[in-house]
Amino acid sequence: MATFTKLCVTFSILVSLLACFTNAQLSPNFYGRTCPTLQSIVRSEMTKAINNEARIGASILRLFFHDCFVNGCDGSILLDDTATFTGEKNAGPNKNSARGFEVIDTIKTSVEASCNATVSCADILALATRDGIALLGGPSWIVPLGRRDARTASQSAANSQIPGPSSDLATLTKMFQNKGLTLND
Repeated sequence: MATFTKLCVTFSILVSLLACFTNAQLSPNFYGRTCPTLQSIVRSEMTKAINNEARIGASILRLFFHDCFVNGCDGSILLDDTATFTGEKNAGPNKNSARGFEVIDTIKTSVEASCNATVSCADILALATRDGIALLGGPSWIVPLGRRDARTASQSAANSQIPGPSSDLATLTKMFQNKGLTLND
């Protein structure tokens, strides 16, 4: 029962994050014509991933949370370092702890095979998060789609905006307030 309660609290925070970081006009039917099999592809791949390792559902949720906390839910956490920027993957709160990148890569490959150059990685991460929670016995919800993928990332923003594992309650409260979230959220 305690696990389900934690999952519900996490879900509430996730929904609040989605509301806070959504600037575009998103729609659950965004890919209805261009990629009608999207949701079934994501669900199928998440089912395989969770059957392989149940804990990956929580890891995908954490990946999404860390993505949304830095410049909104834009998939920037998925970007590898380049010559022009250092990404978020190796920021302090993510290094050696953020996981599930390979699951998102696998889902993206499957989606691309069906709907080439159509679906953003940011939307795939959002759908994978929803499906991971639902497959583990938590709630499900309609995911608004149409996010644009980030073209850059910021390790310094990730270091300063994502709560660290040793953050105390006052720090956590302040960091969530900086994102427009209340104690109830």
